[in-house]
Amino acid sequence: MKDLSLDRATFGPLGFGSAVLGNLYAPISDTAARDTAREAIELGFQYFDTAPHYGFGLSETRLGAALHELDPRQELIVSTKAGRKLVSRTGVQQGQQRQGFVSAEPFESEFDYTYDSVMRTYEDSLRRLQRERIDILYVHDIGRFAHGDNHPRRFKEFMDGGYRAMSELRAAGAVGAIGIGVNEWEVCVEALGSADFDVVMLAGRYTLLEQLSLETFLPLCAKRGVRVIVGGPYNSGILATGVGLAAGMGKTGAAHYNYSAAGPEIIARVAAIEAICASHNVPLPAAALQFPLAHPQVLCVVAGFGSSEEVTKADDYLRRPIPPSLWSDLRTAGLLRTDAPVPIMF
Repeated sequence: MKDLSLDRATFGPLGFGSAVLGNLYAPISDTAARDTAREAIELGFQYFDTAPHYGFGLSETRLGAALHELDPRQELIVSTKAGRKLVSRTGVQQGQQRQGFVSAEPFESEFDYTYDSVMRTYEDSLRRLQRERIDILYVHDIGRFAHGDNHPRRFKEFMDGGYRAMSELRAAGAVGAIGIGVNEWEVCVEALGSADFDVVMLAGRYTLLEQLSLETFLPLCAKRGVRVIVGGPYNSGILATGVGLAAGMGKTGAAHYNYSAAGPEIIARVAAIEAICASHNVPLPAAALQFPLAHPQVLCVVAGFGSSEEVTKADDYLRRPIPPSLWSDLRTAGLLRTDAPVPIMF
């Protein structure tokens, strides 16, 4: 078994998010899924993230098949999640969207943070991924964002059961590290006050659009030695598509923020960020991908991919030179916190 080093050299700056391989919002073919993973590996991606919830096992199955062919020595880093168990469903219709996924797999996911459920979920993921072990196992979607007023009960369920299972798997070497995979930083602060985690995957809450996590969460991670993987660097799409084109240059469809249509305040803020990027001849998604990587606690950024073209484009965005004046203009305009570290162009 390989040791897992939580450093940038091991993970690389950009990781592969596999939700789209589970037919997130729209179906893709098995061939497209394999070709997307192949392109990422050929471009040097080292870290691949998935979850049972993504397509109700479809994402893990597709990623597992691709890596079985393309990474036979299991040298790449793979993470998945626990806390959402798959339960059988009958009468699933082809092409029907369920829980955001257009998957024909005869399952749906239900939250279950108990000890036994986490252990079963881990074993099932291992089988679908065709791996000897999972490098990182995250607890999936604890917190008020997912559970609302039911959060205290779910949090206790996890701390009393699921966390013990994850800790045992880590101690046995069955997983290389354990972490939290969520869309809110507040529950991470709560969890880090109760237990020992190695890494947090935080989606959408430390981005070019949002930096409130600088106040409490990121300093706590630095104090505790917990690394942060930034998921959702495009805030569900709006920092990838922008809003200027949608407003007046022929682009159709609503800009998406935080898994739903963006409101007017978010649209106005992104339009202002987009205008400053354009004035420096920098694509908005290039700035969005590169910004989080400047924080010393951030291990890597994970974006979602559903085609080889998207992988190639993101790799290009990651390499685009960005002049320091872009970041200073964003700060002057009040669009970027003054305490947010920014990339240095060499």
